[in-house]
Amino acid sequence: MKRHNFSAGPCVLPKEVILKASEALLDFDNGLSLIEISHRSKPFVDVMEKARALALELLGLEGKGYKALFLQGGASTQFLMVALNLLEKRAGYLNTGAWSDKAIKEAKIYDDVYEVASSKNANYNYIPKGYDVPSDYDYFHCTSNNTIFGTQMKSFPKVDIPLVCDMSSDIFSRTLDFSQFDLIYAGAQKNMGPAGTTLVVIKEDILGKVSRKMPSMMDYKVHIDKGSMFNTPPVFAVYTSMLTMQWLKDLGGIKAIEKENEKKAIVMYSEIDLNPLFKGFAAKEDRSKMNATFTLENENLKETFDAMCKEGGINGINGHRSVGGYRASMYNALSLDSVKVLVEIMSELESKA
Repeated sequence: MKRHNFSAGPCVLPKEVILKASEALLDFDNGLSLIEISHRSKPFVDVMEKARALALELLGLEGKGYKALFLQGGASTQFLMVALNLLEKRAGYLNTGAWSDKAIKEAKIYDDVYEVASSKNANYNYIPKGYDVPSDYDYFHCTSNNTIFGTQMKSFPKVDIPLVCDMSSDIFSRTLDFSQFDLIYAGAQKNMGPAGTTLVVIKEDILGKVSRKMPSMMDYKVHIDKGSMFNTPPVFAVYTSMLTMQWLKDLGGIKAIEKENEKKAIVMYSEIDLNPLFKGFAAKEDRSKMNATFTLENENLKETFDAMCKEGGINGINGHRSVGGYRASMYNALSLDSVKVLVEIMSELESKA
């Protein structure tokens, strides 16, 4: 039976990527496995350089003063590194969910952090709008997509200070002017590769402006100077992410995958809105194209719906405990056919009710 993986993370990956990655585990360099060769060997150095170059190419940031890094510790470590490297006096944060809330908590360790706006009052089911970002802040931080609550920023504020964005769950999924951001970070396991590495894309000229001393491992400049090889990198996660980015490039890049993501979102949300048994959680104007969150209007149907999903090969749609209900994560590698299978099950439930 075909399985349809709607898991919020680790994410669904292209089958050809999984196949190539598995082959590399057996034989990557003349009989040696990818995970047993030296990370300083030319074959893996070439992988790292290609991965970094692909990231900048896909984002349209080549030759614009940006560097791409593949680091460890997940986006959670970036909550800390951003503040360490950029926060001198005060910073502004947009609070749109659990991950931005955690980023705020980490940054507050170092200096004054202000919430310029928050949607916590409505359990984060919308994106705040109409807020002002003071120009005397060291930087402004936002989270582009919120996996738990199913919201996504459709536009970003125009600011004259560094703009930092956590794009962990929608990186490479839609066209944006990525040059408006001075620092982007994204855990690989949501839309790019397996857990174990985090992509950081940073404009070099925003660094070196804080007075504190930093541990080498937490200093972006150290990682840039060492070509993202200051310490032993997570070779398998970087290699698989490189394969996924190459897969995306071969498809036609972000513009091409955005069209597919739009189709999937239309099919999914149309069913949620038309089927009286289901109700969307996020405000319609802020709905995420990556994570559709919804609930059953009649909880008595939960057991039946869950059984139908299991029989249909649907995996990973249980909602986060903060919201309940269901969450269909539609990352780049998830096919439109998989979305249609889920929608057909939802429609079938209506006919049975």
